[in-house]
Amino acid sequence: MTKLPLHFAHANSYPAGTYKQYFDHLRERFEVGALDMHGHDPRFPVEDGWRTLSAELIHELEGYPEPVVLVGHSLGGMLSMMAAKKRPELVRCVVMLDSPLVAGWRALAWRLLKNSAWADRYTPARYSVRRRNVWPDRAAAFEHFSRKDMFAAWAPGVLDDYLEHGLVPHPEGVQLRFTREVETAVYRSLPHHLGRLLREPYPVPIGFIGGTESVESRQAGLDATRALVGGNFMIVEGGHLFPMENPAMAAQATADMVSRLLFA
Repeated sequence: MTKLPLHFAHANSYPAGTYKQYFDHLRERFEVGALDMHGHDPRFPVEDGWRTLSAELIHELEGYPEPVVLVGHSLGGMLSMMAAKKRPELVRCVVMLDSPLVAGWRALAWRLLKNSAWADRYTPARYSVRRRNVWPDRAAAFEHFSRKDMFAAWAPGVLDDYLEHGLVPHPEGVQLRFTREVETAVYRSLPHHLGRLLREPYPVPIGFIGGTESVESRQAGLDATRALVGGNFMIVEGGHLFPMENPAMAAQATADMVSRLLFA
């Protein structure tokens, strides 16, 4: 049986290879493709509102011979939502993984804050701007991340995949490939205009899968997201990074959502 093409867009700071286990499960049903790292191509620099990053994703989608199932996590889900709105002929459906739509008073507040000296207090940029990014070797990097609760919650082997695809040589050892500068720029340029998507029906089937313990979804609120996706709304066990915490469950939930969007 011919498998549907599925394009995946990753979360901020996590190269696509981090999702290897998730992809392996998805490949049982889909032909999976992904851009390695968003935001690092000089043709598509990070700009306010992520419009250029959305154009980068559209550029990727134009390379497929047919419309794709478009799945994105966090940053990637929002880019997917934006890209499919602009070029719906390239997309069969959209699945957002813990990518809540920021709209209403939260979007207005962010619009007023984003260019102020206080903006970093309200996004992970306050951490990424000074994040450690060099270690003497991979073992030291593994020890550093494995001590943190967020990474300790990941399924066995996923941290190894992150380091395999996320580190490059450095004169002092190894360094993160996804630069602090790009990661921070992405956080600082979070779109405030996406509430406009609710003004008219979305052009392709779209669904949302969130984590029960997601701080990001609680902060953003989910009312606007529910208004966008209607009944195509699902909550699964885990936090914001549930595709890393339980790749098999995340892949099954993704496949179930795709079936709901395309065949229900």
